[in-house]
Amino acid sequence: MQDNRLIRQLEFLTEVDQLKSILRASRLADNSRHENSAEHSWHVILCALVLADQAGPDVSIDRVIRMLILHDIVEIDAGDAPIHGSHDAEALAAAEVAAAQRLFNILPADQATQMRALWDEFEAAESADAIFAKSIDRVQPLLLNLANGGGSWIDYNVSEAQIATRVGTKVAKGAPRLWEHMRARIAAFFAGSDAP
Repeated sequence: MQDNRLIRQLEFLTEVDQLKSILRASRLADNSRHENSAEHSWHVILCALVLADQAGPDVSIDRVIRMLILHDIVEIDAGDAPIHGSHDAEALAAAEVAAAQRLFNILPADQATQMRALWDEFEAAESADAIFAKSIDRVQPLLLNLANGGGSWIDYNVSEAQIATRVGTKVAKGAPRLWEHMRARIAAFFAGSDAP
């Protein structure tokens, strides 16, 4: 019985290695290439840890980190859907749910249930932990675009107003002070000559 559990755990760990092959719209800070989803997950987890003081008092950073470790695993099957790109939201949601079902069910039942519950909580973005996790997930690409001269903002012809609407509202909901700081940096970027 224990061997079967270990086999399933190792199978899951091997399967999710594919996240390293999923390219995202965001480029690295040095603009040398696009980041992959595994790199994004690592960086957003580190952002949550470093920016934990931006969370509300009822946020458990340990739970946020667990959510962020898992949040993009579904991209193995569903792919990355850039926030500024065009896609069918309902079809994407269905593909991500199917991916979550397949991937988490590779694990032993108890771990599958626990991890799927964290993923579902993140997606619902209703708990304080999930709201903060979503905020940090939106901040990380902002940092990269500010560092690399506009990156995906240029690629997708994104305006400052679109960033405020598509990203700012989520960041402000979970980390209002952080959004105020980022909004000022974004405004300064768009006021400069390097703006898209």
